[in-house]
Amino acid sequence: MSSARIVLWLNLTLRPSCSLCRAQFIKGQLQTPANPAAMENGTMPCGEKRPLEAQETTVTEGAAKIVFPSANEVFYNPVQEFNRDLTCAVITEFARIQLEAKGIQIKVPGEKDVQKVVVDLSEQEEDKAELKEGANVAPGDQPRTAAVGEICEEGLRVLEGLAASGLRSIRFAREVPGLRSVIANDASSRAVDLIRHNVQLNKVAHLVQPSQADARMLMYQHQRVSERFEVIDLDPYGSPAPFLDAAVQASPAAGLLCVTCTDMAVLAGNSGETCYSKYGAMALKSRACHEMALRIVLHSLDLRANCYQRFVVPLLSISADFYVRVFVRVFTGQAKVKASASKQALVFQCVGCGAFHLQHLGKASGPSGGRVKFSAACGPPVAPECEHCGQRHQLGGPLWAEPIHDLDFVGRVLEAVSANPGRFHTSERIRGVLSVVTEELPDVPLYYTLDQLSSTIHCSTPSLLQLRSALLHAGFRVSLSHACKNAVKTDAPASALWDIMRCWEKGCPVKRERLSETSPAFRILSVEPRLQANFTIRDDANPSSRQRGLKRFQANPEANWGPRPRARPGGKAGGEAMGDRRRLLQNKRKEPAEDLVQRAARLKTFPCKRFKEGTCQRGNQCCYSHRPPTPEATAEATPTNCLETLNQNPPGPGATTGPGVD
Repeated sequence: MSSARIVLWLNLTLRPSCSLCRAQFIKGQLQTPANPAAMENGTMPCGEKRPLEAQETTVTEGAAKIVFPSANEVFYNPVQEFNRDLTCAVITEFARIQLEAKGIQIKVPGEKDVQKVVVDLSEQEEDKAELKEGANVAPGDQPRTAAVGEICEEGLRVLEGLAASGLRSIRFAREVPGLRSVIANDASSRAVDLIRHNVQLNKVAHLVQPSQADARMLMYQHQRVSERFEVIDLDPYGSPAPFLDAAVQASPAAGLLCVTCTDMAVLAGNSGETCYSKYGAMALKSRACHEMALRIVLHSLDLRANCYQRFVVPLLSISADFYVRVFVRVFTGQAKVKASASKQALVFQCVGCGAFHLQHLGKASGPSGGRVKFSAACGPPVAPECEHCGQRHQLGGPLWAEPIHDLDFVGRVLEAVSANPGRFHTSERIRGVLSVVTEELPDVPLYYTLDQLSSTIHCSTPSLLQLRSALLHAGFRVSLSHACKNAVKTDAPASALWDIMRCWEKGCPVKRERLSETSPAFRILSVEPRLQANFTIRDDANPSSRQRGLKRFQANPEANWGPRPRARPGGKAGGEAMGDRRRLLQNKRKEPAEDLVQRAARLKTFPCKRFKEGTCQRGNQCCYSHRPPTPEATAEATPTNCLETLNQNPPGPGATTGPGVD
């Protein structure tokens, strides 16, 4: 047999064996564990598992008791207890509304067992007859009830897309009645193991179902009407923008969507281009940045819902601590979606005095109850330069320009929390915040601040009651805002506000000679007020929440409170390590202190003015140059008084003097 035939025969014979060996080698490589250091919580499952009992911390919050790693391996922030308490209160009232329509009453622990009856005053006699008939109802015909911790077959299906330790889902199961199921999902295998452990610890395995999946894919898989979630809670680390499109599709008609945003630096105007890429709107640096952030998030939600012939209706929008939280209901309706353009607006804000004007994107016209015609709005509402200070305008938005709260729903939540104050640890703060929300003007977007108005014209600051009284005397409406303690939310135009401030300035005049003629203060104060303000204190100027001394704004709960570091596999960068890192990076952007030798050399480049006049008495101790000035040096250097010395002590023996010193 020739050599060529032998080689061909061997090749054909050994090829299947080589393929089998290669396949086994590749399979062995795929089964090797991945490197946990290259994975982050919420993106990829960790390959290595450690026992849950190692370095654990137990936390009790509400009715839940959870265990989580002491290291920063699963995210947990105790400061957001207010967020979780408020969410439980909102979902409870939402469940009450949904189940009452099905004839089911919910039972909340600590709440009085009194059936709420809505009475129509025009039909009082019929209602009385119905109540008398209801008094003789047989015991077997009593209305159905739903209690906490029990499965309600017609109840709500809840999804927590980014559950971390599972605390929020466990609290739902132990504190919110009327639930059918709760899915606690996370992409991290370590977090899901922790959720399973905490679910068994709290004995809610019949209600809470741990899930390990990408939150977006999980919501996309539940787009069918029969599989959608009545409540979707999204509380990610940072921006929720990647999850909003899937969330508005996985929510049924009239479903509840709860979203938290902690990327306040982006939403507050520090990076307008980043805000546009995430939320589709330009954020401005403004004193009303927190309410503007809420309205940008609502705009982004409505914009994504409109792609699927859906729209959102805000129930409650809160700016608290370092985040914003919105509760919206998602509805379906092609006709209603057409009105979405008229609900969005652009913001023209003056860079000098801070006056702002809103320009709606669309216009809805037509008789009430008749056919509505939608068209493009006309604008802009301002001139190229501000009419008050002559400065230019910045353009922001689009943002949500409609009310950001449903006052009827907020009133229900406030009533329930006030009637059962022992239910939540932060009930006092919830009452205060919701009370301010009910006092806000619902149809007035954004606000001014007291210090902004006074600092613009460099005058003393009036008290909040004085400014509110002046606006009320002038016939305008005014309220506070839960987003800022010194906010002035009013329907008065900017011209009326500046007239009031001009009248206030006359009582404590500002020195005009100290103002630049091009400054906003000079141009505003150079105009005489057309409105004569009355600063007499009115009784209705002090809101009810302020009179009752409610806890409206949060005090610092703990040292170094705020956003926590992102969870890392292996618990890196947690606790004490983060404190050491903060101290190491403190003032890293500041210029280092100047060396004394460098400072002395720099000062010697300046001639001494008193030496030229012959009056310098410091001699060798003078820190400035006593060298006779040259024509070039005279033209370049600046004379300086001889008031500094390099060292208070006289130079010791053998000390050398600088060049040019007598």
